[in-house]
Amino acid sequence: MASGVGIALLYSLFAALSTALNIGAQMVFVHAYRGPYVIEASILVGTAVGLPLRYLLEKRYIFSFKSRNVAHDSRLFVLYSLMSVFTTGVFWGMEYAFHAIFAADAMRYLGAVLGLGAGFYAKYQLDKKYVFVRQPCEVLA
Repeated sequence: MASGVGIALLYSLFAALSTALNIGAQMVFVHAYRGPYVIEASILVGTAVGLPLRYLLEKRYIFSFKSRNVAHDSRLFVLYSLMSVFTTGVFWGMEYAFHAIFAADAMRYLGAVLGLGAGFYAKYQLDKKYVFVRQPCEVLA
């Protein structure tokens, strides 16, 4: 694992990249789809775009973690995704609250950025404690 400052910088870079992809996917979706529940659906699409990317980047560059095999990696991704449920709730709640309060796309996206930031911080803490935990004999190859 890198130093604390290095981790913070990489994590921030990955968070910014994931946020940009999330918001970009939402914007594309809102532009392409004008049906019912467009806001809710766009939030879901944005999340679906960002989650796998964050998993791969964090697993390798933040936690220096190597899965034993595909089954182990799949279980880790499921656990990582479950940890995202709470933090995604923070993100969605803040984005939707900004949408309800201000009724403007720019403010909704600001709420998304703020919610993602708070969620990413909590997510790092949860992943460090519960997801990317090595057994005593595990070493990154």
